[in-house]
Amino acid sequence: MKRNIFTMIALFLILSAAWHSQAQDAKAPYPRMASLDRYLMERDAEVALARSAAPESISRDAEVMVLGQHGYETAVKGKNGFVCMVERSWMTQPDDPEFWNPKMRGPVCFNAPAARFNVAVDIKKTESIFARRSNTEMAEDIKAAFDKKELPTLEPGAMAYMMAKQGYLNDRAGHWHPHLMFLVPQTNAAAWGANLDASPIFALEDKLDRYTLFLVPIAKWSDGTAAHEDEH
Repeated sequence: MKRNIFTMIALFLILSAAWHSQAQDAKAPYPRMASLDRYLMERDAEVALARSAAPESISRDAEVMVLGQHGYETAVKGKNGFVCMVERSWMTQPDDPEFWNPKMRGPVCFNAPAARFNVAVDIKKTESIFARRSNTEMAEDIKAAFDKKELPTLEPGAMAYMMAKQGYLNDRAGHWHPHLMFLVPQTNAAAWGANLDASPIFALEDKLDRYTLFLVPIAKWSDGTAAHEDEH
């Protein structure tokens, strides 16, 4: 894969900033939740977008979940252990100024170990948000659920695909770049060589969900078309 590593690092920093920006930013463009309908999609369109997160050879037999009026629900039953869904803005960090961005669509396909963890967490977050809890209150709900062991423990081998060209991660990164994600219990990213000069591996700390996320950009979108260096 040919790419300018400095361009990739710049794009990663844009994405990383979305995780770590502070909520007290007075110019935050999305200060509160929009009307629910702005976060919803037409069902078939959401199924197609969710499946576009991974190559068709994976997503065609995956379970697909969609967001409805009462939270996430299964739209298509799967048979290969993968779960594909389109995450919304409240899956970002609670201090992200785009936490309520109704445009955010994050298509992702989790393998079985990742799905058993992430889907439960995503559903719990969505339940909290649909109960009209604030971003801070949602974070408190998730912390309490982990402390009470109401949410599963992250298993070894958890990974996910984010290869959808039509995704929209936030206003700064757009669809960023097709990439694979590897989830491990909180660890030292430098031990993986992540975030180091010229390293192709990036890492983010998800303190709320209590894991380290490693991202590896790849050359093509799920439809097989090439991802260009300057795409974001």
